[in-house]
Parts: sequence; C-alpha cells; structure tokens
Amino acid sequence: MRADLLLDSARFVLVCDEQATALPDTSVAIADGRIVAMGPATELRDAIEADRVIDARGHLILPGLVNLHTHLPMTLLRGVAENVDLQGFLSLVWAEEARVMDPEGVELGARLGAVEALLGGTTTALDMYFHPEAAHRGAVSAGLRHVIGPVFFSFPGPDGLSWEQRMEIARAWPEVVRRIGGPYVPVAYMPHAPFTVDIENLSQIAELARETEGIITTHTSENESENRDTLESRGMRPTACLDVSGVLSLQPVLAHGVRLDADDRRVISAAGASVAHCPGSNLKLASGAADIVGYRSDGIRVGLGTDGCSSSNDLDMFAVMRLAANLARLVRDDPAAISAADVVRMATLEGARSLGLGDRLGSVEVGKEADLVLIDARVPHLTPLHDPYTAVVFAAGRSDVRHVLVAGQVVVDDRRVMRVDVDAILAAAQARVGS
Repeated sequence: MRADLLLDSARFVLVCDEQATALPDTSVAIADGRIVAMGPATELRDAIEADRVIDARGHLILPGLVNLHTHLPMTLLRGVAENVDLQGFLSLVWAEEARVMDPEGVELGARLGAVEALLGGTTTALDMYFHPEAAHRGAVSAGLRHVIGPVFFSFPGPDGLSWEQRMEIARAWPEVVRRIGGPYVPVAYMPHAPFTVDIENLSQIAELARETEGIITTHTSENESENRDTLESRGMRPTACLDVSGVLSLQPVLAHGVRLDADDRRVISAAGASVAHCPGSNLKLASGAADIVGYRSDGIRVGLGTDGCSSSNDLDMFAVMRLAANLARLVRDDPAAISAADVVRMATLEGARSLGLGDRLGSVEVGKEADLVLIDARVPHLTPLHDPYTAVVFAAGRSDVRHVLVAGQVVVDDRRVMRVDVDAILAAAQARVGS
C-alpha cells in the first residue's frame, strides 16, 4: 500500500474511543488526508510504502484536540481585563475592542491565536468573534480547522452593526466559508447570548440554521448575574429562551453552562445540546464550578474549551484538561469522579461530536481525517509511563507537542509552524497593540 505519510512505531496510539484503547508500538499510515491503515509497527513498516516517514518512537499519538469554545482574536487583548467578574470583564474588553479590533486586527489576532493553538496540539477550534471573515482567513492561513460564523446582538454591539446588517452577513456566510477554503468545517451561527439577543431574533437565527444545515453556539448561564439579567429582561432563564426560540432543538453548543439548574439540565439533555466547559476562565472570573460529572450523568455531552485569552489568558488545552479533571473531583468530593480517559475524550471525540464532526474527527481510526498530535514522552515528567491517558491529563504539557497534522497535512513539524512566519506575526501583534 502506498501512503503519503507513515507515523512509525509510536510508543502508544491513544484511540480515544469509549474503551480508552491505547495501542502499544503502533504505526499509522495516512493518504489523501485520511488514516488508511494502523497496526503493529513491524507489520506496517513492511506493508506501507510512504513518501515520508516520521519516527514516532517514544511518542504518543492522539487525536487533535478540539477547543469547543474560544475567541482566538483576543490574543491581542491578553491581560487587559484582570481581577473582575464577567460583567466587569465585558465592560473593559468591549472598550478595548473598539480601539484595536477592526478587521485587520481581528485577522492578525486570529492568526496569532491559531499558531498558539496548533503549537499546543489543538487542531480544531470553535471560535466566536466579530468580523468573522477576517478571523477565518487568519486562522485558516496557519492551518487550523476553524469553525466560526457571524456574531449576533439585538443592539449595535461593539462592532456597530444593525440587525439587518448582521442577517445580511449571515445569509452570505456559507459562500464565504466555501470561498476561503481550508479543512472542512460546518457553517456556524453565533448569537452572543440570550441576554444580548432577544427571543424573536434567536428564532430568526434558528430558522436560518435549519435552512443551511448550520450549527449554533452561544454563551449560556456563565454566572448567576447573567441568569438574573436574562430573567429580568426576557422573563425566563437563558435555557428557556433557547428552547422557546427553537435554537435548542438544533443541538447547539452552549458555552460555559456553569449555572444550570435541574430544569435547564433536563431540557438540554432532551434536546441533545452540548456544553463547552471552560474551567480556566470560569475560575478566573469567579463564575463558578460547573458540575460536569452531573451533566454527563444527566446525558449532556460535555466538551472542553479555553475561552478567550482575555479571560483565561492562553489557549492551552492541556491546562484545561488538568483543571477539568481536578475540578470535577473537587466538586464531587470524589477522587474517582471522572477518569483521565474520559477527560481526554471530552477534549477530542466529544468535542468533535458536538460540532457534528464525530464521523470525521476526534479518534484515531481508519477512515477518519488525519487530525493528529504527536507528543514526545521521552522526558522526565513523562517517565515512567504507566498509563498514557493519565500522563496526558496530569503530566503532559503543550511544550511536549512535536508534530501536528490537520487533514493529513503536517502543520507543525518538530515544533516548527509550517504555514506562516511566526516572527512576523509576533512583531505585527506587538506593533498593533502599541506595546
């Protein structure tokens, strides 16, 4: 069999299936962007004729990480809103966005964010930001599988657009995604939150998403103040707004979901919606600690996200996995509340499923697209390696990432970003913010 690439003799391949399979001394063959064979290294080495071979000895191969909620362009706003809660954060950030984040700034920030994400093993990101076309161009140029769409407010918002202007951008969005190209992503629409988008407008977004077979993501119940504000302005809690508007029936990704009550959880589970758990920003803004073990027991799919760099300060999904695992144990007062394998699967397969991409991504299986990460385990903090899933969650870090593939293309090669000039991006970012 011919292949474009052979990842040869990995110490373990973490399949990230429900059985937490870890295959020792295994090779993976890739052709036309997909995994075409995997098996014992001694067998594949003789069976595969590859254009390139990457020596994976001593490495862990796992699916590319899926960041299920972020704001990539906010790399340019890192550190501008400190020591405040969610409402104080929004006030500070929206003021700074007016100064820095025109389309040029958004494209630059998204490119910088994509570089940071890829170097940390993230291959797919569900992003939300103004000027989505500019953000998509920036992230795709670096090689990231980038899911984004128009952002909606029922008032002008930081970008100053009217509702009709937002709907005009949204109606044209599927063609924009096709024109920019890059790895396959679904069409997406992004109402900011039920407290900033009224129910009638939410219904319009739901109708458009049905027409285009798009997905929806929105902030939901991030803290108690948001719940109170929504109840006062809409007469119901955020989840109920999404339910009566028809958004919830489209199985949206609900960012944060920190303060969901029993009724919220019941309705979300019945609808098949997902929660993007962002423990870093939730803790930093003192929004609370989501009971993800309880959510999962209720039948709610949970993925993981970093949130934006101005509320969590980085895009490190390894840090998110560790926080999620430890926080779940603390919330439940149970050191066995959730397994490391479950946490890795939330960062990979469950995130992919939340985006409707579970048949394409999220696990290392023949036939799936080759979004893969190689972690070098030949380091003191990963020695000895008793259980690779536990090592990934509790010991590994983004600095251990050596190679990253998106749709079979090597976008990070031995820690080198291949698609863009990183030094030029860093210089432009410093110049942009004037520091």
